[in-house]
Amino acid sequence: MDLQTENTPELFVREFGAGPPLLLLHGLMATGDMFRPVVAALATEHRLIVPDLRGHGRSAHLQGPYTTQQLAADLGDLLDHLGLGTVDVLGYSHGGAVAQQFALDHARRLHRLMLACTYAYNMLTPPERVEGFLLPWLIRLLGPRFLGAWMMRSSAGGGPPLPPNDVQWFVDMLGSNRRVQMVAAARGLTAFDSRPRLKEIAAPTLVIAGSEDKAVPIAHARMLAAGIPHAELRVVEGAGHTLIWTHPDALVSLVKLWLTGDVPHL
Repeated sequence: MDLQTENTPELFVREFGAGPPLLLLHGLMATGDMFRPVVAALATEHRLIVPDLRGHGRSAHLQGPYTTQQLAADLGDLLDHLGLGTVDVLGYSHGGAVAQQFALDHARRLHRLMLACTYAYNMLTPPERVEGFLLPWLIRLLGPRFLGAWMMRSSAGGGPPLPPNDVQWFVDMLGSNRRVQMVAAARGLTAFDSRPRLKEIAAPTLVIAGSEDKAVPIAHARMLAAGIPHAELRVVEGAGHTLIWTHPDALVSLVKLWLTGDVPHL
């Protein structure tokens, strides 16, 4: 596994391993560090490209906007900088929204797409609309670290709890983000709606969901799988929104099979 490298003076990015390039996109208030549980396993067969998205983590110095359009444009610039033509993309949670935007805006640069624990529109139901309205205000008032600790205590994401060491690491990761940027990024999350354009996503797409995900319930995954022409849905039983930490082996297995074309059609 490669040592940490910063490959662009703009977007902070780390690379690991060698092989076909695989771009990993983290969720809201997270950083590229969230992929730590799966990096070693995926890097045995792929060149992993793991950025901190604009406004997040070590890319916090980059000014807004923090819309999915801007974040997807950043990824196009990053691939240019790295001299890459096409890549596979795995987007997790809000990173899945950015991945969809990349698929729409940079279709020729995308080989295969994987969308984990994510959505086409995150405010389908009245409770989700209330949460979407409140989220920027809660981030402004309480800060990312406090919200992360609350999510862990309340099991807001569903599924099995994380071990104490992982909980502290998760809270520290969220706490590395700045309030102002995260407020703006949260507003970008609530504005995202790919439903009218799902049919335009041409890449073979794997949709991965946790059966117990409370943060992004499985109805969102079903909508993505039904709306994207060449999509398959796989559900990890017993997993919640923290699937990447509680079921990393299942996630790695699905990703590797999809990238080799070995996931059988339903």
